[in-house]
Amino acid sequence: MSSPSYTYFADLNRESMPLEDGILSRTIHQDDRTKAVLFTFAAGQELSEHTASAPAILQFIAGEATLTLGPDALDARAGTFAQMPAGLTHAIRARTPTIMLLILLKNTHNS
Repeated sequence: MSSPSYTYFADLNRESMPLEDGILSRTIHQDDRTKAVLFTFAAGQELSEHTASAPAILQFIAGEATLTLGPDALDARAGTFAQMPAGLTHAIRARTPTIMLLILLKNTHNS
């Protein structure tokens, strides 16, 4: 649900679609300060090592994955939270079907 003043989802699990293969991303909110993207990964799928131009927050909603932040390979599952600065190398590999929310923090230098 969306209104001029807010965006609301009662259950992000219901906003994702089960996948046999691949990765699906869907922007669920965007304004001049933030962009929220819901990712659904099929088991075994991976976002290979990359960087983001803005600070970001990752919130894992469901599933199990390996989250690489810089040189560290970390377990991620429902409830895992990670914050990372712009430019940090990172990757995600889903071990099971996984749902993750990415929040990009745009224009942080104009606070």
